Amino acid sequence: MRGWSVALTVSVPLEAAATLALPGASGAVLDAVLAGRPSGRAIAGLAALLVLGAAAAALASAAGPACSAADTVDLRVGLLRRVLWFRPFPSAAELLAGARPGPGDLTARLVGAAADAGAARAARLGAATALVTSAGAVLGLGLLSPWLAVAFFAGVLPGVVLVRLFMRTAEDVFGRYQAAQGRLADRLSDALAGVRTVHAAGAQRQEAARVLAVLPELGDAGRSLWQAQRRTVGRATLLITAVELTVLGTAGQLVAAGELPAGAFAAAAGWAALGLGFFEQVEALVGVAHARAGLSRVRQLEQWPSAPAGGRELPDGPGELVFRSVLVRDTGGAVVFGPLDLTVPAGATLAVVGRSGSGKSLLAALAGGLRLPDGGSVLVDGVPVAELSVAERRRAVGYAFERPWLVGPTLDEALEGAGAAAMSAARADGFLARLPLGGRTAVNGLRLSGGELQRLGLARLLAADSRVVITDDATSHLDLATEHQVDQALDTATRGRTRIVVTHRAAVAARADLVAWLDAGRLRATGPHAALLADPAYRAALTDTTAGHDARR
Repeated sequence: MRGWSVALTVSVPLEAAATLALPGASGAVLDAVLAGRPSGRAIAGLAALLVLGAAAAALASAAGPACSAADTVDLRVGLLRRVLWFRPFPSAAELLAGARPGPGDLTARLVGAAADAGAARAARLGAATALVTSAGAVLGLGLLSPWLAVAFFAGVLPGVVLVRLFMRTAEDVFGRYQAAQGRLADRLSDALAGVRTVHAAGAQRQEAARVLAVLPELGDAGRSLWQAQRRTVGRATLLITAVELTVLGTAGQLVAAGELPAGAFAAAAGWAALGLGFFEQVEALVGVAHARAGLSRVRQLEQWPSAPAGGRELPDGPGELVFRSVLVRDTGGAVVFGPLDLTVPAGATLAVVGRSGSGKSLLAALAGGLRLPDGGSVLVDGVPVAELSVAERRRAVGYAFERPWLVGPTLDEALEGAGAAAMSAARADGFLARLPLGGRTAVNGLRLSGGELQRLGLARLLAADSRVVITDDATSHLDLATEHQVDQALDTATRGRTRIVVTHRAAVAARADLVAWLDAGRLRATGPHAALLADPAYRAALTDTTAGHDARR
């Protein structure tokens, strides 16, 4: 796209220069004609200027959209990469940076705001060229006669104030409009995510009203912009008319007095129109305001802290996992998790149990760096997880979740090369064999149950061969028989690796080497399942979570 950038940078000023030279050339030709000695060279020069201006305008009209499209692509790619780096569990510092936009708002910024911001270069270059053209036209008037420049400036200063006020209003209105669009998209995204519940409750009308409640704000912003544009255009039209009449009247008097030749009147008329052209560019100014508002919304995401990655490599080691004085705070500074001191021996299986909201998933997220602790550190074989590079972090810790997401156009790419052994261990080979295209099946065309998706997530985890394996309720959608088979296969496939199993099942906890019992963000006890069973509160917690799990299924 460098060629289009050069073309835009050259063609717009070249068009402006040709346009700026036209009044002077026209005046010279007119004087020559009136004197009865028309010059072929002057006429040829005028024709050349017309051709040059037309060619430059044609090139600019092609280069502008091409550059805007390229800039939009760059912004969207950068924005998408940053969004995908957002941690699923933001830290207190990240939350204090401001409310993280929801999925709908992020989509609106990626699709709408990035496109608006992508037009910024062409809009700014156009506005700057119009300003330079106006300045050159004023200079031309001054060269004809200082009185023409004085007459022009008498009306220009109010015009500058008018444009400044309009730009400030337009940028503010566009910002409000785009923010309202983001909220509307967020609400629609929430409604679509819960569409089954909406239908089951018969709440379509109420949900539609909630989603569309943002429309009045959108309407107000649109009307405010239209009213500001209407006022500006009306005042600018009156101002332009007054300035043109003043300049032309002054030029006429100077021609009548013999102080200027007749051709100078034509030149003065042309330069006056060009000088005032900047104030007629309301649409161009709207484009600049639109682009600035879009760029502002894109840059808001750039201010969000992304997930930092270190550069350290994972040393050779058995996979010991250590939580050292780990704690998590809320935005008010209060400790909501920890402090946690826990060592998971290399090759051991740790079952994490507790009531809903006790911090089980948070502990799992801390183990692999999906959430950085606000205090303390998590180490794999002596290296803090936060200091590992992205590739090494994944080699260190692998995950399987309750609701896995398949990333990629086809199953083969989504499963990242999971071989037959991994598919068999996760009991996913059976239903995959029934797919006509097998691994070449498009992901967006799949209709899989929750249990089938969980088995694919487990297969992907096993294929990664991570040193520490974390399953966060990753078999909750399986029937008891399949879950038992998968658990046995996982035990075999991950033998020798360190495992953390977030579970609701007493049977799973019983098979683990060690149990971490969480209660309200604190580690209440650790030990073998059989030893913890002596505590009635532990038995009650397992009973409650198991009952809740079965009810959800």
